[in-house]
Amino acid sequence: MVKASLKNYRQSPRKVRLIAGLIRGKKVDRALVILKNASKRAAFPVRKLIESAVANAKNDNLSSENLVIKKITVDGGATLFRRRPRARGAAFVVRKRTSHIGVELEGIEATKTKTEKKK
Repeated sequence: MVKASLKNYRQSPRKVRLIAGLIRGKKVDRALVILKNASKRAAFPVRKLIESAVANAKNDNLSSENLVIKKITVDGGATLFRRRPRARGAAFVVRKRTSHIGVELEGIEATKTKTEKKK
């Protein structure tokens, strides 16, 4: 299992989760094609994150063809609070949200052996 993470990405987790849902459980090469053709802003940093995880896998001598996205999580990061002037001298809070994205890749052989052991 190989991990990679991206902290404090300046987009709300709700929007990034749309992209994460597209690639969860897919093979890495298929996920990269999906992300390259996705029209959401979050697709590019998630694609870079998966490429980083694949590079980490190569450092562990794992083949990139056999990797599957086992787990991808998008959690809320620090929220930046800003003020927006409103009528009669009031100020409304504008929340600029950030995301923490984590990816875990696993080889197909490893998932097969785990399911065989369970039986």
